[in-house]
Amino acid sequence: MFAFASILLAAVGAMAQTTNALSDTEIRGRQLVEQILEQHPTESFTNTGVLQIRDPRGQRSEIPVECKVKVTLTNANWMSIFEAKATNQSVRLLVIHGANHMNEYFCFTNSAEDIPILGDIPMLGHLFSSHQLTGSQIMASFAGSDFWICDLGLEFFQWPDQKILKGETMRGLFCRVLESTNPNPPTNGYSRVVTWIDNESLAIVQAKAYDAKGNLLKDFYPKDFKKVDGQWQVGSMDIYNVQTRSRTTLKFDLKKQ
Repeated sequence: MFAFASILLAAVGAMAQTTNALSDTEIRGRQLVEQILEQHPTESFTNTGVLQIRDPRGQRSEIPVECKVKVTLTNANWMSIFEAKATNQSVRLLVIHGANHMNEYFCFTNSAEDIPILGDIPMLGHLFSSHQLTGSQIMASFAGSDFWICDLGLEFFQWPDQKILKGETMRGLFCRVLESTNPNPPTNGYSRVVTWIDNESLAIVQAKAYDAKGNLLKDFYPKDFKKVDGQWQVGSMDIYNVQTRSRTTLKFDLKKQ
């Protein structure tokens, strides 16, 4: 993923020089995304927490959740493994982030501990029951929450159209406002995401996601940033669906491993 961003940026620079097809705001937008993607984790860790869900009818529920980040020996690829442990079943999601490819998403049935790795590539397929999610399939709820699968992979940073809109103070922090546009939005997905990026830490301060018709769909608020074992991690995240009036908070118990 990170090398892809570099290659993409180089291609953008060449194209801008020869055709002037990209504006300065678009070039700076892709440069900012490249900086963000370069901040990948360097060590594996595990966080436990809970999904606190308030559905459109106002009913509340809590689902225990575990997030594991695994970094390969060469540090070229890394994986995020999300497991929501509902009463009747467990929902598991694997997101593979790589140096030479876009995000890959898999649902699987075995325990996250059972995912074997050979070099930098997880050995999928016959070794455990899994299937890959593509296209509009990642624009779906994770464990019945307001978090979609694509949200957990920050998929909007993978879109080719990135633009800096302006600088603005948000929640007491000076931010660059980044607009990420989906060139081919599915009817059930996001057409664009506007993100406030803290100038100093490059952390997401707030984000707004818009549906295929351009209407505001979700507000996203990461909160409680903490430094754990030398790495910045998010203590909690809120997503509010303004169309259904549902809300989900993902809270982690951030302790030293």
